[in-house]
Amino acid sequence: MKHIVLGAGPAGVIAAETLRRADPEGTITMVSDEAEPPYSRMALPYLLAEAIGEDGTYLRHGDGHYDSLGIEIRQGRAASIAPDKGELTLEHGSAMPFDRLLIATGSRPARPPIPGMDLASVESCWTLEDSRRIAAATKAGSKVVLMGAGFIGCIVLEALVARGVALTVVEMEDRMLPRMMDDAGAAMIKRWCEDKGVTVLTSTAVKSIEATAKGLKLEIGGGKTGLEADLVVCATGVRPNIESLEGSGIETDLGILVDDRLQTNLPGIYADGDVAQGPDFSTGERMVHAIQPTASEHGRVAAMNMAGVDTPYRGSLNMNVLNTLDLISASYGLWQGVAGGDQVVVQDDDNFKYLRLEFEGDVLVGSLSLGLTQHVGVLRGLMQTKTPLGRWKERLMRDPHLIMEAYLERAQGQNVRAHLGTVG
Repeated sequence: MKHIVLGAGPAGVIAAETLRRADPEGTITMVSDEAEPPYSRMALPYLLAEAIGEDGTYLRHGDGHYDSLGIEIRQGRAASIAPDKGELTLEHGSAMPFDRLLIATGSRPARPPIPGMDLASVESCWTLEDSRRIAAATKAGSKVVLMGAGFIGCIVLEALVARGVALTVVEMEDRMLPRMMDDAGAAMIKRWCEDKGVTVLTSTAVKSIEATAKGLKLEIGGGKTGLEADLVVCATGVRPNIESLEGSGIETDLGILVDDRLQTNLPGIYADGDVAQGPDFSTGERMVHAIQPTASEHGRVAAMNMAGVDTPYRGSLNMNVLNTLDLISASYGLWQGVAGGDQVVVQDDDNFKYLRLEFEGDVLVGSLSLGLTQHVGVLRGLMQTKTPLGRWKERLMRDPHLIMEAYLERAQGQNVRAHLGTVG
């Protein structure tokens, strides 16, 4: 069996390793479009902050790791896929036959269509080469403008602060982290960042960027004056890499549409990670969840099915856990609530602590938390097990901080009952 894994991020690497375990005799080729060892993009901010070296970003360490598993790594970028021929063609012209193909091409930065985005001192923090350029262009006191205060933007924010730059964050939406935090939680995060010396401009859009003798000048909206910068870092979202699929017959929407085995509409062709639009745990709809835990689980499930081991995927839980200058925030599941559901909020502005729980009936379906790290695993566990809370639901409506006690009684009790039912 000839397996090709198109992509060398976490989704691709975990898939290739799982394939080798499940299919010891098959050939496995992993195609990477970068001249780097397979690495994690999520580690790049730690590299910028000088907390790790470049080898700290690598997904696997030790000489010969992939060779020892019989996984060939080939550099190239996909130009086209011909499913009827079972053939992948790379941009430099070479054709690669396959029996099973996994598309793990990930995503790329989405830049707003404004003048000046192509200037040399406007960077994304998406590749190792991006990180090298940002590091070379910044030092203590450098004036840096960060466009975007979403999840990726806030990770980059922390790295830039660690470099000692004079940082201004510009976010078009009315709050930081608009897709993972509500108004109250986002206001706390903004105030926390400002207390640490970061200037945060929300409801503000960059209109244009131009080069000057002193560096860069940004025209911004929101009734505010322009900004000067030595460097601009753009973190305004990502888009799945699906361009090479044109004419292939593989169905796409926001990403590549896959079923609960992570197979596309064409037999033998699978997709995983940031490029895959697969089942959502909470809604059953097909969504793109561009987060590393989803990519990792996708890789395992897709590979098992490619190897002929029927392995259903129960869906990815929308989840984000973020450290912003030592303030931990987390959002899970349907944190915006459901129609007819109940909500409880407890808020301590002075101490930057916040907890919001969302229920459907007596089941926890979503949560937000800030400054409460002890609750994170419990909240996720209750959602993923869809544990009925019974009388604990009303107790939590009165005091959400009892979530640990509720978990210990309800989840452990449920496990005991399931075990007794099995042995009985």
